[in-house]
Amino acid sequence: MPTAVLTDRERTAVQAYLRLLHTVRAAFDGPPDGGGRPAVVPPAVLAEAEQALARAGLAGNEEHFFRLLRDWCPPA
Repeated sequence: MPTAVLTDRERTAVQAYLRLLHTVRAAFDGPPDGGGRPAVVPPAVLAEAEQALARAGLAGNEEHFFRLLRDWCPPA
């Protein structure tokens, strides 16, 4: 299985994206009683992912970013 070797900035971007993904999933899962509240993603989590992508030079280059993500964190 090929493994991507990421720069520190690329790794930070991938990790920030994964945190964002887990936060969004948790927000949409919501409370077990279905509390009727809309899903909310904290702006700081989204901002962290956007800043990490920009610092890694991946903003606007989603194809390259998702290739790195697939290589670094392959589906189970």
